[in-house]
Amino acid sequence: MKQTTKLKLVASAALVSLAAAAAPVMAAEQFIPSLVYRTGPYAPNGVPVANGMNDYYALINERDGGVNGVMLKVEECETGYATDRIVECYERLKNEGEKGASFVHPFSTGGTFALTDKTTTDKIPIITAGYGRSESANGETFKWNFPLGGNYWVAANILVQHLKGKMDGSLKGKKIALVYHDSPYGKEPIVMLDEMAKIEGFDFQKIPVTHPGVEQKAAWLQIRRSRPDAVFLWGWGVMNSTAIKEAVATGFPREKMYGVWWSGAEPDVVPAGDGAKGYNALSFLMPNGKGKAHEEIMKYVHGNGKNTGPAEEVGQVLYNRGLASALLGVEAIRAAQAKYGKRALSGEEVRWGLENLTIDEARIAGAARFDRR
Repeated sequence: MKQTTKLKLVASAALVSLAAAAAPVMAAEQFIPSLVYRTGPYAPNGVPVANGMNDYYALINERDGGVNGVMLKVEECETGYATDRIVECYERLKNEGEKGASFVHPFSTGGTFALTDKTTTDKIPIITAGYGRSESANGETFKWNFPLGGNYWVAANILVQHLKGKMDGSLKGKKIALVYHDSPYGKEPIVMLDEMAKIEGFDFQKIPVTHPGVEQKAAWLQIRRSRPDAVFLWGWGVMNSTAIKEAVATGFPREKMYGVWWSGAEPDVVPAGDGAKGYNALSFLMPNGKGKAHEEIMKYVHGNGKNTGPAEEVGQVLYNRGLASALLGVEAIRAAQAKYGKRALSGEEVRWGLENLTIDEARIAGAARFDRR
């Protein structure tokens, strides 16, 4: 009896050991919510941005096995560029994953305003690369907002200084019209341009365009009557190509039109055809074009069927903006791991990474030495 019992115990121990060996080892995962708009009137712009983000996250997983062995778990949530849906997506995803959301890209200025207080309470960083609340550049007040790559007050100042340089160093007595998307995004530069008008002595005209921007005839008739020396275009989606077409129809020179960086991508000028010749627009972070990262995306992401968009858009302006936005978040995670360890991190820990983010020539050169599969 004792021998039988002993054999049974040994057998049980062996089964436990085998079960432990057979159990899958769960790799650490860093959760990233991806708020996108692949539907609605702004989909032609939102889709390539979303695909650029997806491809970069997939590259890190497929090529490097995650960030120092921590895989990125990404979940998309469709917002349609609607503020209420951005808030819904955030609330649904903020606590997902082992440590909750790493950070959030609202990809909407209205969404950024709506989430700022929430993320402060939840201790989740907001990354706004080239959009969002311009005043959040004051990190003492906005401790969880990271407007990386430039904000709209910076953009407005760049345009004014550029125009001033073209007009022999003085804008006194000149007229500048702002044709803007009538939303928090479009209104962002107004406070800066109001102040610049006082300083530089130019007449500043504000011309709002109702969402989504397909009807602008009244706006451009107003421009034809006032004959400004320059038009700043603060549009998004179909509003931009419509503005260029209306400028052609009313005889306003495209050489005197200057768009913010969200008014200077392929979907903004291609529909206008030859009418877009002479049009100017700002850029930030990554313009269009391809580099080593794009080659590796084609190899590791498209080559493994992990892409969400066509190969033709890889390297286009909006695709690259999405890629750059994803890169900033990934590098913040990498920086935070240097302090907290190579594990899944909380949003509060990733915030430290954002505060200590360094992407210099040495870091860019070092990126070429990541482990390859």
